[in-house]
Amino acid sequence: MSSRFSMQLYSFRNHPPLEETLEKLAQMGYAEVEGFGGVYGEPEKLREQLNQLGLTMPSGHFPIEMLEKEKTKVLNIASALGMSKLVCPYLMPDQRPKIAKGWKDFGKRLEAISQSYRQEGFGFAWHNHDFEFMALKDGNTPHELMFSTAPTLDWEIDVAWVVVAKANPLKWIKAYAGVITLAHVKDIAPKGECVDEDGWSDVGHGTMNWQAIMDGLRQTRCMHYVMEHDKPADAEKFARRSLASVKKY
Repeated sequence: MSSRFSMQLYSFRNHPPLEETLEKLAQMGYAEVEGFGGVYGEPEKLREQLNQLGLTMPSGHFPIEMLEKEKTKVLNIASALGMSKLVCPYLMPDQRPKIAKGWKDFGKRLEAISQSYRQEGFGFAWHNHDFEFMALKDGNTPHELMFSTAPTLDWEIDVAWVVVAKANPLKWIKAYAGVITLAHVKDIAPKGECVDEDGWSDVGHGTMNWQAIMDGLRQTRCMHYVMEHDKPADAEKFARRSLASVKKY
């Protein structure tokens, strides 16, 4: 199972250079990394670096506008880097629907993207934040509404953001076990701690019950456990301690 532990390179965006980051991750025992827009500039060169270090990039994040309007570019990047799973990571606040119909329509939009890329041989998933679990006035959650109209859409669950929304992650993991194919493994610091890191902590050193969460994720289709920290003060320490923690669960 250790071969499935990955690192979202977004965690290192403020800790260059990328070449040294990849070397360190490989030395720590990571076998995979997850891409984002900031690392796609020279995909062939990056693939060569990954190959030399024994790393792979099976998944990567792409903004929704790029997925819809620049399909050829997305396919070229994904193919060059050897990806098998494409992930849409976010929806800007001003683009978020206010009512149930809007979220259902957004699900249809994601379904169209999913079908488009699946025809090319790629899996496609949505990555959540907290807003998908904030109930609307009618009691429905955007997450439920989105997935109700997107039958081929997979889910990269960011467990910590589910908790930030004050939702029970184990409930959602069980309910959507059939579509969870990736998971972001990140942790929340105790209240008042890690303020300079926006309240996130190294995995296993925060408030999340990772034993129960990992047990739950093992009952899903999850194949990739991706470490992430939005603002680590010491990215190398975060990567090292997080991997050591997760290997225990």
